[in-house]
Amino acid sequence: MQRRTFIQNTGLLTAALSTSGPDLLATAKPATLAKNKLPKWKGFNMLDFFSPDPANSRPATQEDYFNWMQDWGFDFVRLPMAYPAYLKFDRSRNITPDEVYQIDVQAVDRIDALVAMAHKHNLHVSLNLHRAPGYCVNAGFHEPYNLWTDQAALDAFCFHWNMWAKRYKNVSSQKISFDLLNEPSMRVDMNDQHSKHSTVPGDVYRKVALAASEAIWKENKTHLIIADGNDTGSSVIPAIADLNIAQSCRGYNPGIISHYKAPWANKDPDHLPEPKWPGQVGDKYLSRAMLETFYQPWIELVNKGVGVHCGECGCWNKTPHAVFLAWFKDVLDILSSNGIGFALWEFVGSFGILDSGRTDVAYEDWYGHKLDRKLLNLMLKA
Repeated sequence: MQRRTFIQNTGLLTAALSTSGPDLLATAKPATLAKNKLPKWKGFNMLDFFSPDPANSRPATQEDYFNWMQDWGFDFVRLPMAYPAYLKFDRSRNITPDEVYQIDVQAVDRIDALVAMAHKHNLHVSLNLHRAPGYCVNAGFHEPYNLWTDQAALDAFCFHWNMWAKRYKNVSSQKISFDLLNEPSMRVDMNDQHSKHSTVPGDVYRKVALAASEAIWKENKTHLIIADGNDTGSSVIPAIADLNIAQSCRGYNPGIISHYKAPWANKDPDHLPEPKWPGQVGDKYLSRAMLETFYQPWIELVNKGVGVHCGECGCWNKTPHAVFLAWFKDVLDILSSNGIGFALWEFVGSFGILDSGRTDVAYEDWYGHKLDRKLLNLMLKA
């Protein structure tokens, strides 16, 4: 961290503590409590339960991965989960609203085991519903209703979060948090990720976030809750700033850098202008200044006393490595210098520090994996 703002005034400290989970700040001291009410966690997203179909899940996380993270100095993992991954139902057809409640106990136990493994290595775990009943930023599974408009979907959403809160009822907020919904937005067709998007109205976002939070706090009033930014994670949510809910931004701006040629993010991925950083790309000049503008509302949110973390960041492997590192250096510097932590999407894979499949990286052999040492070093310096 290059600079850090400290809260030294006793009144400010008291106010900060009164709106934060007591476990999370139990070890904080008046002379060292940063404005950001969330720790500056650094880590990774782990994708074991990311797919709605367990048959298509990623290879299971190995304990060595958590051991390496701990040794390198990371302290955070986010688990983006698709709720169908831990359900029992007939996968040969579309799920019904009743089946959304059919929990597969063995699947949930596997998630518990991964959480326990991360805790063994002193990593904070943030559980996230990447796919929730009635909403996902991605297609690939047919939702039976709309989270933003249908009470049945909201009831199911609250059911799932109450279940997770109950399972971790006695776990400290220093060790676990609950990230409500990945990258929310309004969408014309809930099952077409390329259909028209718009901002979730503030009152609607507040209703959904508050209902889920109350389902979580019913089990433990000190549970730590995080809400992803509006407009698929990019915009702060003023409508919930008065609630005891932290907010999560993204490190993907601009998409022409982070998702260059990604077919799930571009309708015509083969005809995109070549990314540069800084430089003219298409009709825009890309530079650190645009990042400063993009993150300013998030920095202001921190200064208003709302906890902020960057739950996802990184770059797909088709962006030239030198361009990626130059851009990511600016992203991490802006976040870190304002006390905002981050989690790379992902650890192993096309966005990761291991086995990314980039063709322009001088990889280091790491216990049978290909390590992007330059990316790792950049993250460690943030």
